Amino acid sequence: MLDPIPDWVPRRRQQIGERIRVARKAAGLSQLQLGEHVGRDHKTIHRWEAGTTPPNLTDLLLVADVLGMPLADLVR
Repeated sequence: MLDPIPDWVPRRRQQIGERIRVARKAAGLSQLQLGEHVGRDHKTIHRWEAGTTPPNLTDLLLVADVLGMPLADLVR
């Protein structure tokens, strides 16, 4: 792990979180509902969307599937 983390990493986390939030809302899901679909609590979904905690690859795959979008669209 890089220490310190490069400056661009937190910005990318926030961008990915924003994409999750926008796609979740477009799908008509609350954070609680998305969390139920992917096996996480709403607080975790909030942290992903805020960019404070990054989702792992499995979580991203599950989110993309629930939201009906390619994984690449979430992380581009």
